[in-house]
Amino acid sequence: MPDPSVRHVSLPPKGLTGDLRAPEAPAALVVFAHGSGSSRLSVRNVAVAERFGSAGIATLLFDLLTEDEAADRRNVFDIPLLASRLVEAVGWAGTEHGLSALPLGLFGASTGAAAALVAAATLDTRVGAVVSRGGRPDLAGEALQQVRAPTLLIVGGADVEVLELNRWALERLGGIKALEVIPGATHLFPEPGALETAADLAIGWCRRHLGRTAPLQELPP
Repeated sequence: MPDPSVRHVSLPPKGLTGDLRAPEAPAALVVFAHGSGSSRLSVRNVAVAERFGSAGIATLLFDLLTEDEAADRRNVFDIPLLASRLVEAVGWAGTEHGLSALPLGLFGASTGAAAALVAAATLDTRVGAVVSRGGRPDLAGEALQQVRAPTLLIVGGADVEVLELNRWALERLGGIKALEVIPGATHLFPEPGALETAADLAIGWCRRHLGRTAPLQELPP
């Protein structure tokens, strides 16, 4: 049976398809950015989003590219383009009844983590927390120093190369930041309990930092 807490939405201006999971009286909204070659239907991100929902936090998973755009592999790695789609999604959320009053966080996986960080640098105080799961925050480049939102990087201990790239990015991030390493986990966190641990770390970070963030409708444009 369809999940009654999930609402399919169309995000302007491209009409991108999104799945909004909103528990009753959510405490915050977290917008997800999937990685290269993935979509809003990513099994891992959906599992994490469902766990967020159980914790009382709404999530928006959406396709960052149109079908035609996704057919060009260059777009999948175009971080500025992907970040701009996140900014547009946040703009849409700021006009939606039931969402506009919520504190906002961003959650990125793989290349989506870089897009989330670039978007956070662009949106400044609109974003109250950022989480990267198995991400490539290094691809955010110079934007790392401009991120003011508290940022958590979650990496598998066996994901050696990505772990080093996350340590490099951590040194360059501005503001509150932390790196959590899940022992024995590889890049996609397929090990028993690894993804759940990552999700719980992300939820804890968002609860801690989004509780102090002004809702979207109270922030200047």
